[in-house]
Amino acid sequence: MKRSLTISGIRIKSSSLLLIFFLLLVWCVQMVPGWGDIYAKHVYPFIAQGLSSFSCLVPFAIGDLFIALSIAGVLLYPVYARCIRKQKWKHILLEDVKYLLWVYVWFYLAWGLNYSQKNFYERTHIPYTAYTPDIFQKFTDNYIENLNNSYTGLTSINKESVRSESVRAYHQISDSLGVHRPFHPSPRVKTMLFTPLISMVGVTGSMGPFFCEFTLNGDLLPVQYPATYAHELAHLLGITSEAEANFYAYQVCTRSQIQGIRFSGYLSILPHVLGNARRLMDEEKYTQLLRRIRPEIIELAKKNSEYWMKKYNPIIGDIQNLIYDLYLKGNKIESGRKNYSEVIGLLISYDNKPVNNKSRELTPDSL
Repeated sequence: MKRSLTISGIRIKSSSLLLIFFLLLVWCVQMVPGWGDIYAKHVYPFIAQGLSSFSCLVPFAIGDLFIALSIAGVLLYPVYARCIRKQKWKHILLEDVKYLLWVYVWFYLAWGLNYSQKNFYERTHIPYTAYTPDIFQKFTDNYIENLNNSYTGLTSINKESVRSESVRAYHQISDSLGVHRPFHPSPRVKTMLFTPLISMVGVTGSMGPFFCEFTLNGDLLPVQYPATYAHELAHLLGITSEAEANFYAYQVCTRSQIQGIRFSGYLSILPHVLGNARRLMDEEKYTQLLRRIRPEIIELAKKNSEYWMKKYNPIIGDIQNLIYDLYLKGNKIESGRKNYSEVIGLLISYDNKPVNNKSRELTPDSL
C-alpha cells in the first residue's frame, strides 16, 4: 500500500518525502561547518565497513555494473515508457530525474560526503611549506637518491604481498597522518569490468563509492600495481583528494621492506616531480636533474608511457578528462585534475614539518 502526504492540496508520495529528506541532509552536511568531519570520522567508517563487507562477497566489480546499468536504464526507460506503456513525457522525465536524484543521494551518503571533511593540513596540523628554489632542490636531491637506490627490474608482482604491506603501513601511519585504518584485514581489490574502455581514457584505478569497493585496471604493469593499489585503498579509507591519495600511496609503498613495492612508490610520483621541476627550474638545471636519474629508470618511464599511449583514445580521453575535471571542481577540489601533481607540495610540507609534529612512526628515509 502506497502512502502519501497532502500539503497545500499537493499530494506527495512517502518515497518522494524520503528523497527530499536525504537531499536536505546531504546539503546540510556539505554546508554546515564541522558536519563533514563528523561524517568522515564517525559515520563513514560504519557505512564503508558494511558496504565493503557486502561487495567483497561478489567476485566482480558490482559498482561498475551498477553504473553501466544505470546509464542504460536512464537512456532506455523513456523509450519503453513512451512506446510500450504510452506514458506522458512529463511523467517519464520526472521518473528519470527522481532516479538520478536517488543515485546522487546514495553517492554522497555512501562516500561522497568525505569531500566535506578537513584537508590534509588541517587533519594532521602540518603547516603548508611554500615552494622556494632551495626547498624544492633539497626535496629533489633526496628524492632522486631514494629513487635510484630503490630501482629494481620488475616483471611480476606478488599481489598478496602488496595487500599485506599496504594494510600494515596504513595501520602504521593512521594516527599521525590523518587517515583511517583499513576496515578489513585483507581489503579485496577487483579488476575493472570494462578494462579495454578504461585503458582508452588512461585510468589505472578507481574507487567505487556506491558499494565501497576499489578497482584496478586489468592492464596495469607490475611496477605500477603497488602504488595504484595503495592510492585506491586511500580513497576507500575516505580520502577524496587525488593529491592526498598520491601522498598516502607514496608513504605506504616507500615504507615497505620489499624493494619492488618501494620502487613503485618512488616511481609513482616521478611525472609530478618532473612536471614541477620543468615549471620551477631553468633548462640547464632541469637537464642536470634528468641526468642524475638512472638511465634504466628514464627508459622504464618512457616504455610505460608508450605502453599506455598505444591504448589511449584521444577523443574519448579528452571527454573523460573534461568530465572528471568538472566533477573534481564541483566537489571542492578547485584545481581539478591538476590536483594530482599537488602531491609534491604535500611531500615537501611533510618533510619540513616542525619538530613537534614529527611522526612517531618510521619515515621512508629511515628504513
